[in-house]
Amino acid sequence: MEKISQSVVKKDHEPKMSGRSVYVGDYPGDGVLTGKLLRSTLARARVLDVELPVLPEGYFYVDKSDVPGDNNVNIVLDDTPVFARDTVEYIGEPIGMVAGPDVAVVNRILSEIKVSYEELEPVLDLRKADTVFFNYEYEKGDLKKALAEADKVYEEEFTTGYQDQTYLEPQGMMAEPEKNGHMYVHGSMQCAYYVHGAVMRVLGCRPDEVHIFQDVTGGGFGGKEDFPSILGCQVAVAAKKANAPVRCVFGRREDLEFTPKRHPSLCTYKVAVKDGKVTAMDIDVKFNGGAYTTLSAVVLQRGIICANGVYRIENLHVHGQALKTNTTPSGAYRGFGAPQTFFAVEMMMDHIARDLGVDSLKFKEAHLARQGDATSTSGKYHFPVPLPEMIEEVDRAADFRRKHLEYQKPQTGRYHKGIGMSLWFHGAGFTGSGERDFIKAVCKLHKFPDGTVEILASNGEIGQGLRTTFPKIVAHELNLPLDKVYYNHPDTARVPDSGPTVASRSLMIVGELLRRAAIKLRSQWKDGEDQVVEEHFKEPDFMIPFYLDKFQGDAYPTYAWGVGAIEVEIDTCTGTSKILGAYGSFDVGTPIDYNIVIGQMEGGFLQGIGYASIEQMNYDGRGRIRNNSFSDYLIPTTKDVPNLKCMLHVEKYPDGPYGAKGAGELPLVGAPGAYVEAVEQALGHGAKLNHAPFTAEDTLNEIRKEGK
Repeated sequence: MEKISQSVVKKDHEPKMSGRSVYVGDYPGDGVLTGKLLRSTLARARVLDVELPVLPEGYFYVDKSDVPGDNNVNIVLDDTPVFARDTVEYIGEPIGMVAGPDVAVVNRILSEIKVSYEELEPVLDLRKADTVFFNYEYEKGDLKKALAEADKVYEEEFTTGYQDQTYLEPQGMMAEPEKNGHMYVHGSMQCAYYVHGAVMRVLGCRPDEVHIFQDVTGGGFGGKEDFPSILGCQVAVAAKKANAPVRCVFGRREDLEFTPKRHPSLCTYKVAVKDGKVTAMDIDVKFNGGAYTTLSAVVLQRGIICANGVYRIENLHVHGQALKTNTTPSGAYRGFGAPQTFFAVEMMMDHIARDLGVDSLKFKEAHLARQGDATSTSGKYHFPVPLPEMIEEVDRAADFRRKHLEYQKPQTGRYHKGIGMSLWFHGAGFTGSGERDFIKAVCKLHKFPDGTVEILASNGEIGQGLRTTFPKIVAHELNLPLDKVYYNHPDTARVPDSGPTVASRSLMIVGELLRRAAIKLRSQWKDGEDQVVEEHFKEPDFMIPFYLDKFQGDAYPTYAWGVGAIEVEIDTCTGTSKILGAYGSFDVGTPIDYNIVIGQMEGGFLQGIGYASIEQMNYDGRGRIRNNSFSDYLIPTTKDVPNLKCMLHVEKYPDGPYGAKGAGELPLVGAPGAYVEAVEQALGHGAKLNHAPFTAEDTLNEIRKEGK
């Protein structure tokens, strides 16, 4: 193990464990107004009138008419309103906010408000959606010729559902007017500068008239990428009107019902096979964007880029659409579109292999991409593809090949076993030229006269360890004790924009900038003096330019790789599954802290297993999310997968700090394919499963369908 990889105690461990950490809900309430949202009760309607009761002194109602600037939240297309316009587009859409000092009175006022609607027909079903938010398409090779010459053409549909991030701390933001007329907004978030741009636009003010601070954040997983911009704008408008601090912290039911989730998907694959080899894929991907666009554009981009999986497909056509429905807007979740399409392509490859009468793993191995091969977008795999070695690591840990052969045989009795394996990657960093053209990351190091060094960057600690790993990198290059280097939660008034805490980019991109900045500071070091050094992102020279209009070029500079096997035992009487083992090998380059990275791999792999199995969420006939509590929406715990083994396979990336690549999203992406393949094998009788999550109820239905 390299020196940089040796684990240390996380810098935020003691304050979190002792309870000293201050979350947005922990600030004293003196003089702070509680904000609560008035939400639509209909999925689609015209708002005719809002009748308010008499408001006691010190209580305020805020809606679109109170927005000083633009009533649009700055996300991608900026179509999400701060408060509803003339129509509401989903159940739960905020029409207004009531703010006041006593939460009981605020709740009473909300209950007494009467909203008059003209109800409109909602579109709830993705298959019936006709409003296209985003439409992308790309191809390479000669698809038509390959399909015409195929020995057989396979066609199949795959669907995936919602997944909620279920961070332990619900959404919460707070806005405080300052004496100079500026606005201070802070709370639970991943992207301080995203919130800064949104609040500035909504208040119609200059950049220096608003500043954003990330409070201690109790988990994000993508769920606090775009939504804090929305809630931050709402509390800022309320604080501006009331001229008093306003805080809004969601309850769990409110959070589960009305905040963005993973996009449900419908993927159709048409695959040509000739002489036992896949020669072409024609893929159609549809994502349910919900009522507003939020982040659907970039989620869809990533989803379709990896739609052909880790396989070398010479003739490829991919069409992707994000569609509008009158449901809760979908947003970012760890994996960002990739889990949906990786599930589909892994199951498709399994089903083709079975039809051909060959072992599914051998079939997949015969199609693996290699270093130097073209990517789906006619870029290049510039660095080694370590999947063969990682497959062997998982095979040894899980005894996969033997078990897979054994469980293929007919099984009798109440309990049946199955094992599945999935292969995947995750592109590290923003898609295409995003880092170069849009993010343009900047970071600084500030050395004080006493020799301590502060890191100045905008990336947020959300449990993944940045307040520890960033200082480790800087301390390592400066030959300083770790306690001499520190990294606080970002405040946009003090730190440059090093980009958002998303896309598995923080350590690989910003960590490398900090390493270079530390080398620069080391060369200029002057004892007893105050010094500041700055570093800017520069795209690696090897990158093939990416053109979004054509979907051509290097979508990512490098890839993190994953191989996972999951072994299950199905109770054919109850339909429940017991996970006998989950085994993963993950290549995220050099770990900057071994324990932190292993924790990320274990947690992400477990989240992926939840997505594959028990995390069932849906809306009712009116469009309202039904699963709005931890009684109705289940997430896995360590007790569900007691035998969880994660291994690190290191393939260094030369442009990452000490060889590090993106890590956070990778472990979740491939779990559904491995889990559902295992269930499929345990069920036997030629079952072809095509959706996730695949629950106990689904298993019973499959057994009944076959008369077993």
